[in-house]
Amino acid sequence: MRTIDVINRAGRSLKQAKVRTLLTSLAIAVGSFTLTLALAAGEGSRQYADKIISSNIDPQALMIVKDKSLFGEGGSMSGGLREYSANSSEYNGLTFKALSASDVKRIEEDKDIKKVTPTFLVSARFVTFEQKENKKYTTDITAFDTSVRPEVIAGSLPANGKQINDDEVVVPESFLDTLEIKDKQKFVGSGVILHLERPSKELSKEQVQEIMITKGIPGLEEASKPISMDVKLRVRAVSKKSVTSLSASNALFISENTARDLSDFMTKGTSQYQSYISVMALVKPGVDPATVKHRLEKHGMIVKTAKDLQGLLFTIVNLIQGIVIGFGVLALIASVFGIINTQYISVLERTQQIGLMKALGMRGRDVARLFRYEAAWIGFLGGVIGALLAWGVGTLLNPWITETIGLGEGNYILVFQFIPAVVLIISLMIVGIIAGYYPARKAAKLDPIEALRTE
Repeated sequence: MRTIDVINRAGRSLKQAKVRTLLTSLAIAVGSFTLTLALAAGEGSRQYADKIISSNIDPQALMIVKDKSLFGEGGSMSGGLREYSANSSEYNGLTFKALSASDVKRIEEDKDIKKVTPTFLVSARFVTFEQKENKKYTTDITAFDTSVRPEVIAGSLPANGKQINDDEVVVPESFLDTLEIKDKQKFVGSGVILHLERPSKELSKEQVQEIMITKGIPGLEEASKPISMDVKLRVRAVSKKSVTSLSASNALFISENTARDLSDFMTKGTSQYQSYISVMALVKPGVDPATVKHRLEKHGMIVKTAKDLQGLLFTIVNLIQGIVIGFGVLALIASVFGIINTQYISVLERTQQIGLMKALGMRGRDVARLFRYEAAWIGFLGGVIGALLAWGVGTLLNPWITETIGLGEGNYILVFQFIPAVVLIISLMIVGIIAGYYPARKAAKLDPIEALRTE
């Protein structure tokens, strides 16, 4: 019997039991729906992560640190018991192994590296704004990243690769709400003062005694006072928050030179002087960053390329996607038993019909194929229904999801692709065939004489 005839016959048989076929297909549709959404969410998340990496990190860039925990490896950034290191740096109350000046020099001397930019940590005691002189604020301060050019809503920024002037600062849009400033254009050009205080150098017992003898208590108080410095800057631009920017969108951006000077001022005379939590190095065009990475790792540095950082994000995405797929697989396992039950009942109900087909010359393997194709039809229908429902619901929800979690215009968390959907449907048809194996085998082995006697 021709395959096409068996397929058509299987379709007609399912039409005769529409309700049962539909209910069994819907059981598979639940799994198909979940798996289609999981695949779409995984693809959307990977595309979004890829956009973040490509928008913020040059493919030739290397992120270099000394502390594995900064990449989520070998420890926790939340504190706990950590190995002591003489070369360490503090940030937000946490202590990290840091790159020393000699480490930075070694990186700069690599023949395949054209630029090295340390991460300068600047912590101001408080910040004042010219338009709000009577109030003091605290905020993070970081160097302006020349490789990322954020959108601006007021003022202007230099072209990619160009640094802002040393007396300029870029203020994020979110600050204007706190400052209650309505006129963005007027805010550009106004002054911002950073007030820095460096703890005084720790005095030895001998130094304390000498000061007490020569200057008394007032002299000791004077020597113990923190050293302060005010840095006045001018607002160059107000940056618009970007959902694809890894830069600190809630920090003041100052020039690299200013950040270096302020960082040196805050750490001078301490063990943290010219000690850096991380360094960004740019590899020369045409040189594989992975090659330079392996060279630097021989000196005890932890190095990540743009691809490595992308892989870290993809690992998280794949883990979450795997969990969702697991629920979809559980739904499919439940539907498999539904197909077995449906097909088995179908064999019992059509025993005489099977006997008649075999009496008229239909071979046992053709009978088995008939029931396997019926199971494949059920898998196909369930897969198509679930995939179409997921596609439709996801398309409708995408704009709402984007707005709710702030992905930004043109970014979607659910990205549906045709080929994975087709592969999923074919896989569900195969699952249906496997589930229908036992009922099909039972039908193929029926004795035609005994089957015709069955009432």
